[in-house]
Amino acid sequence: MKDDMIYGMNPVLEALRGTRRAFELFVARNLADRRLEKLLALAKEKGVPVRQREKGDIARLCGTEHHQGVALRMEPFAYADLHDLLAATTGGNGLILVLDGIQDPHNLGALIRTAACAGAAGVVIPKDRAVGVTPTVEKVSAGAAETVPVAQVSNIAQALDLLKEHGFWTYGLAGEGAASLYDQNLIGNVAIVVGGEGEGIRPLVKKGCDVVVSIPLSGGVSSLNASVAGGIALFEVVRQRLKK
Repeated sequence: MKDDMIYGMNPVLEALRGTRRAFELFVARNLADRRLEKLLALAKEKGVPVRQREKGDIARLCGTEHHQGVALRMEPFAYADLHDLLAATTGGNGLILVLDGIQDPHNLGALIRTAACAGAAGVVIPKDRAVGVTPTVEKVSAGAAETVPVAQVSNIAQALDLLKEHGFWTYGLAGEGAASLYDQNLIGNVAIVVGGEGEGIRPLVKKGCDVVVSIPLSGGVSSLNASVAGGIALFEVVRQRLKK
């Protein structure tokens, strides 16, 4: 498998703190960033060689100009096993985000970051017809992809069945959902299911949800961005749990 090239100050810092093996750290010459000292200290601690390069050279390595002067070559992203993820979810108050067909890496990165901020135990994504965890996703997630497990599964509908077997109540987000998100009791083991951009949750996956809910909207726009909708739902779970 091809090595990953992680770029951006926060993603590189989080990657160096993680468990993946790092091979080389590239730093732009004359880089002025207050976080650089911490980054270099982490690289030294992990025994990662540091190479100075011109900014243009780093841009060619990353395929983007938005690298903030740092890039880290490391082993490919390791997906979690869903069974292991569920085995580690104890206490009866777990939160898992299930994504059915997110194709925009920026949406996936934002959703992983939000899931991490909401204290989710993990994120579940499909192997096919969806974006995986790419360097762009890791950049947008601001390093959160290194802190929250991401499980990649062959079949989302079957994954929902497994979640239910482990005591999770599954809530699908859909604009046509008759029930309001805000009327649900989101205490206990909860899985929030977010569909892909455009088509939303696929029919078979929607059928597998315990409840299909909508987020009440007002104004002239009929739908929310997938990452925004997912964020609202995740933090409604957080709000209810903090209130309790």
